[in-house]
Amino acid sequence: MKQQKLADGIYEKIISKGFDRELQAAIQDEKIWAHIEEMDSQDAVPYLSHYIKKLVQCCLKDIADHEEDDALSDEMQLVNELIDLLAKRHTELGTDHIVTRRKFLLMQLLNRQNQLRDHTIEHPMTSLSRSFLFTNSHKDISLVTELSREIASSDRIDFLVSFIRFSGLTLILPQLRKFTARGGQLRIITTTYMGATDPKAIQRLAELPNTRIRISYNVKETRLHAKAYIFHRESGYSTAYVGSSNLSHAAIADGLEWNMKVTQQDLPGILEKMTATFETYWHADDFELYAGSTDEFQQLRQAIDHAKNRDMTASQDQLYHFTLRPYPYQQAILDALQVERQQRHHWRNLIVAATGTGKTAIAAFDYRCFAQGRQNRPHLLFIAHREEILRQSRSCFQQVLHDPAFGELSVGSSHAENPAYLFMSIQTFNSCHLWDRLSPSYYDMIIVDEFHHAAAASYQRLLNYFTPKILLGLTATPERMDGKDILAYFDHRIAAEIRLPDAIERRLLCPFHYFGVEDPIDLSTVKWIHGQYDTNALNNLYVLESLPAQKRAKAILQSVDQYTADIRDVKGLGFCVSKKHAHFMAAYFNAHEIQARALDSETPNAERLRACQDLETGRLTFLFVVDLFNEGVDIPAVNTVLFLRPTNSITVFLQQLGRGLRLAPGKDCLTVLDFVAQSNRSYDFGSRLQALLGHDQPVKIRQEIQTGFPHVPKGCSIQLEEIAQKYILENIRKRLSKNDYYRELIRELYTVNNHIIPGLADFLQAAQLSPQVFYNGNRSYARLCAKAGIIEDFPVSEEETLMKKAFPRILGIDAPHWLQFLQASFTNSAPQDPDLTAQYLRMWQFTIWSKDYQAAGMHTPQEAITQLNQITPLKKELLELLDYQYQHIGTITKRAEVPYLCPLEVHCHYSRDQIFAGLGLEKPSSVREGVKYLHAKNSSIVTQPTDVFLVTLNKSSNEFSDTTRYEDYSINSHLFHWQSQSTTSEQSPTGQRYIQQNKNGTIILLFVRENKKNAFGHTENYAFLGTAHIVSHRGSQPITIIYRLDEAIPAKYLAMTDSSGVL
Repeated sequence: MKQQKLADGIYEKIISKGFDRELQAAIQDEKIWAHIEEMDSQDAVPYLSHYIKKLVQCCLKDIADHEEDDALSDEMQLVNELIDLLAKRHTELGTDHIVTRRKFLLMQLLNRQNQLRDHTIEHPMTSLSRSFLFTNSHKDISLVTELSREIASSDRIDFLVSFIRFSGLTLILPQLRKFTARGGQLRIITTTYMGATDPKAIQRLAELPNTRIRISYNVKETRLHAKAYIFHRESGYSTAYVGSSNLSHAAIADGLEWNMKVTQQDLPGILEKMTATFETYWHADDFELYAGSTDEFQQLRQAIDHAKNRDMTASQDQLYHFTLRPYPYQQAILDALQVERQQRHHWRNLIVAATGTGKTAIAAFDYRCFAQGRQNRPHLLFIAHREEILRQSRSCFQQVLHDPAFGELSVGSSHAENPAYLFMSIQTFNSCHLWDRLSPSYYDMIIVDEFHHAAAASYQRLLNYFTPKILLGLTATPERMDGKDILAYFDHRIAAEIRLPDAIERRLLCPFHYFGVEDPIDLSTVKWIHGQYDTNALNNLYVLESLPAQKRAKAILQSVDQYTADIRDVKGLGFCVSKKHAHFMAAYFNAHEIQARALDSETPNAERLRACQDLETGRLTFLFVVDLFNEGVDIPAVNTVLFLRPTNSITVFLQQLGRGLRLAPGKDCLTVLDFVAQSNRSYDFGSRLQALLGHDQPVKIRQEIQTGFPHVPKGCSIQLEEIAQKYILENIRKRLSKNDYYRELIRELYTVNNHIIPGLADFLQAAQLSPQVFYNGNRSYARLCAKAGIIEDFPVSEEETLMKKAFPRILGIDAPHWLQFLQASFTNSAPQDPDLTAQYLRMWQFTIWSKDYQAAGMHTPQEAITQLNQITPLKKELLELLDYQYQHIGTITKRAEVPYLCPLEVHCHYSRDQIFAGLGLEKPSSVREGVKYLHAKNSSIVTQPTDVFLVTLNKSSNEFSDTTRYEDYSINSHLFHWQSQSTTSEQSPTGQRYIQQNKNGTIILLFVRENKKNAFGHTENYAFLGTAHIVSHRGSQPITIIYRLDEAIPAKYLAMTDSSGVL
């Protein structure tokens, strides 16, 4: 093949021997620059397959074009020669794959005993092996005709469409009737979105046999705009259509619609992804089963009418007919609250979430959970400071509880007669002296909305008199600008926060477009005091020193012009460092004919309210504020935010960002301009960007910057100007690559706290560091304290070197019983689980030494503890780290329910060695395969045959793979789709063991991780999802199995196990 001349651009081209010669010659002559990557073995498969396919196609076409006599025989000979060659390398192929007959293409196969199928199945006109694009042009094949043929030849069919019109359904209804009459299974997912669906069409479909329909009635948050038609065939020749056509006459008959036909044979990964995503939708709570009863039909018609007329108020029956369930992000908050209460016995908890993200709904679900199993509902007091909030909150509780009569209002002129379930303003609470009538313990649960107000005197009687079982605070702004501490009511803890991507994904907040803009002011030499820049020094630079202040203000104005579409449409907030700075910026903008006003904490309320109204109506373009709008003030229309002061508090940063993230009519996104200067190395840019990404686990922020932020929340973007990016990368390099900064911070904490040695948790909080980031640098906190001169120095030892390497592995321990055992062992206390001592010690041994105690030169397993106990500073650090891990357990756990003594706890994380050390395998590190069959002969504790599944969802070593993510995944919180090894047949002993699990009693233990390595290059641990039982299976080599888990997958893990990304 002749090599193609290469143009500048991007490629995914295999470098062959000949091409490599040309490439190297050009590189050596300095004619070109080339970026070449080494491939992961999993990722290489599609590239090499495609490469050899093109070569084979080229040769076959050449034979067909140039050999007139018996070209087909020559083509077959070439193919068979290649098969012979492959069989020598892969012996399982054998000679059975040789093509020996001229009529080699099987087109149809029918069981003669199948009386339900026609003797001849109508074949689609387009290929079952090659993809095809339909454009509905006059020269194209009729999409309606082709869909009819696809229906006739399918075994199962799945439709996913936003709406269904009767006009479109009638075109294929006869074929669907035949299909379902012969036993074909039809599933349809649709919505009431925009009221476009015809109720009669749904009813006609519901009347078909073997047909199931699921409908989303949630018109506010419906995100289903996909149109897909999937035709499953047991022959392995499944097809699917995906594109722009809903099921309407205009879309499938005469509209200019584009639809791609995808085949299992040439795009198996795409079809797998479509199937996996459909399966996830099908089992999602968003879509409700529709069976076609009279009541269901009436409810469907009402929902469609309501969707057509969005301003129409829903009827009482509509509001309370559907059972509300928490979304996964809300369930994660509820799970975190349960951990705080049950695991750590914290009954006073604060939830932090931006305004508009559903805090009240979470509180209502939490109350519903608290009330479950009780004969009488627990007494509830809900406190807020505005009547509108109270009315909305009571309505929310009524819908969640399915009780339109729940709760009474006590606000303004409304006075409740029964205090049992009370929604009350704080003003009414104080005026009616509720404490004079009720005992301190009367209320079982008290919820305080907008808890940032609770520092005020008006809340003190409420918080000091009543002693509820549960106190739940809700706020968007935990950090008050007046310095008053509301966290003191919650033991200085935030129980849970709604992550930014979750809220944006659900359209509870609008997306942001963040621009890191070069700041002309150099802050690298500005004085750093108590974790922040000196305010006076900043004020001098930003206001008092005329030349730099004017230069900066001009740069800000130019950036506003550059990054906003039309200044007349801007409704902006600028966060300033001081009152003088706010007034300076307002004056500068006014001088340049942009209407602006400065507000601060001393601005009268009436003037502040008027300014907010002026901003909303467009009379003002910008408000420049200080110590204001971080808390309590809400202007949904704000569409531009300027960060004009460098705040090192991530909480304050997110509070200020949240002022602009509210949804509002006509608002597509929030434009964020963050002015990035050369900074003091104590300033933390990395955490700021990490907060915008919002991931549970730390990511390599430098890599994110250099690759253009691929993990930004859906619909958002982060862009850095070239100079700003340079400043940020330099700042991150200084912070993360030098221990000097940490030693300085430790000394500062020691001085500020009256010479009390700061604990590990205090240090991590002050440094705004995760322990994963800190310990990734081969560090010891004890050694840093010694270097900082606040503890006595201690000799360097082998144990210290060992522990520095082991700390990242210890950070993977999150099993509460094991953590408690280790804490007891290192404090010489009696362990809570003496029967598990040997297994716990063995798991610890493999965590630290990665080998058994004999191989590590020890005489007893207990030496794994005593050796580390001898160095007091390291022992103290280890205990603090174990306590940190215990305090940050994020899910409710339980012991695995198996008929033998098992130390593993469901929903905790374990390494491969920890798993098999705990399960009594002699050599845990010898396990290489994804499934290990344990029994009495190879395990010291397993008494009933057990299959241990170790599932890595992303088989590639790359962060994202588009070819290996749809073999194993969760369908919903209870169902898991798993695929055996490709060599496992249905008839093999292993295959039969899997299929007959429910009969033979084999135990399945399922462990899942997303990637082989975490963000820091360490081997990722597996999440233990517990025991599982087979529900169904299909196929052979590999076998695809659906398992039902005995314990629901926690919400925080669903984002990992859900490969489709929709749970």
